[in-house]
Amino acid sequence: MPDNVTNLAPEERVLSTLNEDGSRRWVNPRPSKGKFFYARRIVAYILIVVFSAVPWISFKDKPLVFLDVVHREFTFFGKTFLPTDTLLLAILLIILFVTIFLVTALFGRIWCGWACPQTVYMEFLYRPIEWLFNGTPGKRKPKKFLGLRKFLQYAVYFVISLHLAQTFLSYFVGAHNLSDWILGPPTDHPAAFIIVAVTTGLMMLDFAYFREQVCCVMCPYARMQSALLDKDSLTITYDKNRGEPRGRMPRKSKGSSEEPISLPVLGDCIDCTMCVQTCPTGIDIRDGLQLECIGCAQCADACNVVMEKIGRPLGLIRYASERMIEGEKTHFVRPRIIIYPLILAVGLGAFVFLLSTKPSADVLFIRGQGQVFNILEPDRISNQVRVRISNRTDVPATYTVTIVDPPGVHIDGFTSMNIGATETVSENLLIVAPFSIFQNGELVVSIKIVDDQGNFEIIKAYKLLGPASLPKD
Repeated sequence: MPDNVTNLAPEERVLSTLNEDGSRRWVNPRPSKGKFFYARRIVAYILIVVFSAVPWISFKDKPLVFLDVVHREFTFFGKTFLPTDTLLLAILLIILFVTIFLVTALFGRIWCGWACPQTVYMEFLYRPIEWLFNGTPGKRKPKKFLGLRKFLQYAVYFVISLHLAQTFLSYFVGAHNLSDWILGPPTDHPAAFIIVAVTTGLMMLDFAYFREQVCCVMCPYARMQSALLDKDSLTITYDKNRGEPRGRMPRKSKGSSEEPISLPVLGDCIDCTMCVQTCPTGIDIRDGLQLECIGCAQCADACNVVMEKIGRPLGLIRYASERMIEGEKTHFVRPRIIIYPLILAVGLGAFVFLLSTKPSADVLFIRGQGQVFNILEPDRISNQVRVRISNRTDVPATYTVTIVDPPGVHIDGFTSMNIGATETVSENLLIVAPFSIFQNGELVVSIKIVDDQGNFEIIKAYKLLGPASLPKD
């Protein structure tokens, strides 16, 4: 590099997990136990148990949650959504996103700090294991057997990552299928073995190495905060009005009874940096709301302990809105808090209506490829049609397809379709009609589809195509 060229250092910190030279700054937060910590730990352990148990729970003889991506079938609480349920799934996604918008507008990133799997497993499973083998930050660390302790730490990490990988995959392949794969030799299911191994490796990479970088770099939710939050949203906030200017009161010298001539007027913050030391993403909450903040309230717990020790009121760092900090009245009812629930009400209403009125089968007619029609003897026109029927019920059914109007039109060589539970079957039909009933080369016929269970009956209109006139001999 030429002598007259120098590196330009940023005026402000770019990322809490980066050093000034661009290298990674490893974050090793000091745990701060308080009311928020204990509440989050209870929530975390409940979520871990639920996450591990759901794949094994059945509802109406189906898995409680089963995301069968291969067959494009998704089961939630006994209801299976088929590939033909695109509209229902789209509405469900809209409901999910609007719910996230509403919760964020009210309580900020409470999902990230309290329920996100990355936070739950990192802060209440992997970090405690690390502290068990290497000592808790802020306390004296053991110095003996460092290599052995590191080996045991990563061995435990591997076992937990393997369990998490298997639990995660069970949502997509079924818990019982995965159990058979695990108990059998890898040679019987080589593809499944490779998938489990790769997923386990990704879990290890995430929780043992990438860690808080997922929240700071990868997660898009943090970058949506500016659009989702407003001045009335509750977030983890440092009260600058009360805390500034920072500093500690000077102590008297031993044996001296003289008081200083003048004492500085300081705020409640004594600049102990405990809020920084305990932050799992390494930020200083006193700099204001930042994209790395996950709303875990660890800084609030740490600050409350310090405030209690020095005899100051608690809540210097707390859940508060920007208006609260500025001494204004917080508006709970505001436009977005009205609009989001209205959208949710419409979406839920549409979802329930479509779900309750959904027939027990879906039928689709597709025009055959190649030649549109054929002229048969004597003066008959044939159209090749592909019918696709999705059986939405939990039992096999036989579907019969017939032409009910106009007279003289029939399906050649077709009887019925046997379709298993929640399966989709396609069949080619040859519909034959006399040329005399065509008008300008078109004929609309009514096709009736019924099942043998007496649960489904529908009549669909379909347009046959033919020539405008028959060729002359």
